[in-house]
Amino acid sequence: MNSSQVIPVSDIGRARRAPAASLVRVPATGRLADQLGRPLTDLRISVTDRCNFRCSYCMPKEVFDKDYKYLPHAALLSFEEVTRLARLFAAHGVRKLRLTGGEPLLRKNVEVLIAQLAALRTVDGQPLDLTLTTNGSLLSRKAQALKDAGLQRVTVSLDGLDDTVFRRMNDVDFPVADVLMGIDAALAAGLGPIKVNMVVKRGTNEQEILPMVRHFRGTGVVLRFIEYMDVGATNGWRMDEVMPSAEVVARIAAEFPLRPLEASAPGETAQRWAYADGAGEIGVISSVTQAFCHDCSRARLSTEGQLYTCLFASRGHDLRPLLRETGADDEQLLSAIGHIWQGRADRYSELRALRGPDAPAEANAPRRVEMSYIGG
Repeated sequence: MNSSQVIPVSDIGRARRAPAASLVRVPATGRLADQLGRPLTDLRISVTDRCNFRCSYCMPKEVFDKDYKYLPHAALLSFEEVTRLARLFAAHGVRKLRLTGGEPLLRKNVEVLIAQLAALRTVDGQPLDLTLTTNGSLLSRKAQALKDAGLQRVTVSLDGLDDTVFRRMNDVDFPVADVLMGIDAALAAGLGPIKVNMVVKRGTNEQEILPMVRHFRGTGVVLRFIEYMDVGATNGWRMDEVMPSAEVVARIAAEFPLRPLEASAPGETAQRWAYADGAGEIGVISSVTQAFCHDCSRARLSTEGQLYTCLFASRGHDLRPLLRETGADDEQLLSAIGHIWQGRADRYSELRALRGPDAPAEANAPRRVEMSYIGG
């Protein structure tokens, strides 16, 4: 695909306007539920649509090239707008905020936003769980400032330890040693427990599973393996490139015996496994082979204010006009968010599983939003 054919992500399936302020009020009780009874507890906030990596499963270089049109700065939500929305989501029951991207550390002065979010509280007066996902490229120089601003934890994306494999996957020739330096800096700054996410793509990096385990075992870092997902429309996803998590676990257990652990929180996406010798734990995220839609409690806010209720959504709900054009007050914004979540019935991964891996693509299905736009 050449650049003249690329449609900017923000223009794909234009977002619905958020519900009108005149609708019946939805009070903030801290117990908002959707059509399937799922609570709203987790908000993922994209702070930029830009990234300095070109991983094939997220932002392939042939699409996101030098001519790709990113969002102009004026379109992005300001830090104050993000913080206002986060405060209202907390009033509806959100307890965890995760900053994502793109690459969130590319957003200028992101520490200022972190400090604002760190001052927010849950409905019962507790600090929100404030985390950030990064590719680690800027982490060595930013880790202490992030911690000082109030960030609690980081998750680092790392798809292999072999430098040749890693450089090929990030497709910008970035060395793995610099990401490992970033992880060390985050550990030194106290941004833990640190999680490292590895997307496993069969035929590309499955040989890196055991080297990753050997490297991080016993360090306190929690290594998690993610099935390659059919997010967006640009990564050329195929089912035969998915390595099921069960196969990943079996490969690890053959060298390091494992025992299952209970979920650490309701709605947790990762299945947890502990090393039998007490050297820590791993996790697997099986959104392709073992869909967890039934207890998904996550909403996603794009960098320009579109609210998505599913990672695989094709359309969002545009909150920005309420913030900038209509001058909606907090009660009106709370109601808009409430109506959106109460109308949610998304279960894309479960429906895909019901169709079966060999089922043809749905005819005339709308194009899904890209992961680089709303975060993983």
